Amino acid sequence: MGVLEGKVVLVTGAAGGIGKECALLAAREGAKVVVNDLGGSVGGGDEGDAGPAQQTANEINAAGGHAVANSESVTSMASVQGMIQQAMDTFGGLHAIINPAGILRDGMFHKMTDEDWDKVIEVHLRGAYNVSRASVEHFRGQQEGSYVHFTSTSGLIGNIGQANYAAAKLGVMGLSRILAMEGAIKNVRSNIIAPFAWTRMIASIPIKDEASALRVERMKNAMRADQVAQLAIALASPEAKDVTGQIFGVRGNEVVLFDQPRPIRSMAKVEGWSPRSLLDVALPAMKNSFFDAGASASVFPYDPI
Repeated sequence: MGVLEGKVVLVTGAAGGIGKECALLAAREGAKVVVNDLGGSVGGGDEGDAGPAQQTANEINAAGGHAVANSESVTSMASVQGMIQQAMDTFGGLHAIINPAGILRDGMFHKMTDEDWDKVIEVHLRGAYNVSRASVEHFRGQQEGSYVHFTSTSGLIGNIGQANYAAAKLGVMGLSRILAMEGAIKNVRSNIIAPFAWTRMIASIPIKDEASALRVERMKNAMRADQVAQLAIALASPEAKDVTGQIFGVRGNEVVLFDQPRPIRSMAKVEGWSPRSLLDVALPAMKNSFFDAGASASVFPYDPI
């Protein structure tokens, strides 16, 4: 018996990459699955295609599972409400949402357009809001529900050329935390995953030097979408009833638990601080505790396991 036996799960972005692997594994673990994917490009600049979501649903059904396709956008509240209703009408319920749907529109911040900023925020942060807001009252009413949202080390740590993506993904972290806090009394859980995996989105990132080429090759061979799906399905399961409000990473066969912002050092001055005393005393005293401006490669300098 699977860890999602008898449950209904909505998976966004489920036509490929992490979303597809989550949908396939959810079905193998006993869930009935609403397979959502707009079917658009990595940059989200087209109208989409219903075919990719249907293909994943067909694959699940052909293997003896239960799935239905949905090709609407997570950026529309009305469309997301339709996904929730589709789950209720088709399978009689909804118990978990796994939400890896996303796009990339990378570029240096000083060259970023308003459109590229707005579109990424809309898909990632507004999309996370939409799927959560459209379902949270249902989850609270039945006193059962799990959100598995996706963040990124681009937000948690930082990555050059991804200011829009980083801002959106760090926003999702804050949203997930509040969902967990407010949902605790009603058994509504929320966790997020920062995935390391070779997907269509990662493949779109330009390779500019030999070091980045080697790093991408390591990702392609050792960090797969199906490895991320294992944790997503575990978190969606009611057996993870005590796991909420956490930030995880999956890097190959390594599962990472990230810390969360907490004070690491403080200084007080009874008579109060001035700009001069802060510059002369407080900031120099704290300097050894500052974080550098390195990207995730500086935090994870070793090969994936």
